[in-house]
Amino acid sequence: MGEIIKIKELRRTFQMGNEEIHALKGISFGISEGEFVSIMGSSGGGKSTLLNILGCLDRPTSGEYYIDGISISKRTRAELATLRNRKIGFIFQSYNLLARTTALENVELPLLYNNTLSSKERKERAMHALSQVGLQDRMEHMPNQLSGGQQQRVAIARALVNDPVILLADEATGNLDTRTSYEIMSLFQKLNLKGKTIAFVTHEPDIATFTNRIIQLRDGHIIKDTEVEPKLASEMLVGLPQNEDY
Repeated sequence: MGEIIKIKELRRTFQMGNEEIHALKGISFGISEGEFVSIMGSSGGGKSTLLNILGCLDRPTSGEYYIDGISISKRTRAELATLRNRKIGFIFQSYNLLARTTALENVELPLLYNNTLSSKERKERAMHALSQVGLQDRMEHMPNQLSGGQQQRVAIARALVNDPVILLADEATGNLDTRTSYEIMSLFQKLNLKGKTIAFVTHEPDIATFTNRIIQLRDGHIIKDTEVEPKLASEMLVGLPQNEDY
């Protein structure tokens, strides 16, 4: 199994006036193909900084970061943007969907940067991604016609559409109730079983129990990195009251 993410002695320092803030203090780890990893830590622990580096939105002050065998340290901004679009599928807490655009058009968006695809191919890929998340009957709906959980599924479909090497989720269940959170985690588990590599940033311990490995950050250090036997989110749904989402 190849390493999708490889990080060596990663440091990130910010200048705040006369003070240096050490957000990451020389961390090292790898994420192999097919892993489902949660990255945990309280706010200020370094996880947002790490997420920005993993997502090629920021560069480390020192140390190495390889994604799919490619070092990001000497890349230009334009090269980083291309890497981000081709290699990474982002899922955010707030969905980040375009309001006046159908689910299908929202999912097509990342493909607009790929000039090798015809509009027919773009549409087919977007339809396939929406069917992967169980929204084949909601393709023409606008975001305001969808529940929170359905909007997050559209966001997951949009993240899948480029067939990225890794899905990066940032507090992706943060705006959802318990049942919908478990439904979304069940979907992530299904995608992982199909071979998708996932890094899931969360501060919620119960959400982390659905992943195979937990990396815990505190004060810019990794204080724990353990493989765990994940709970099945679908089993946790039993007995929870239904909502409008399914």
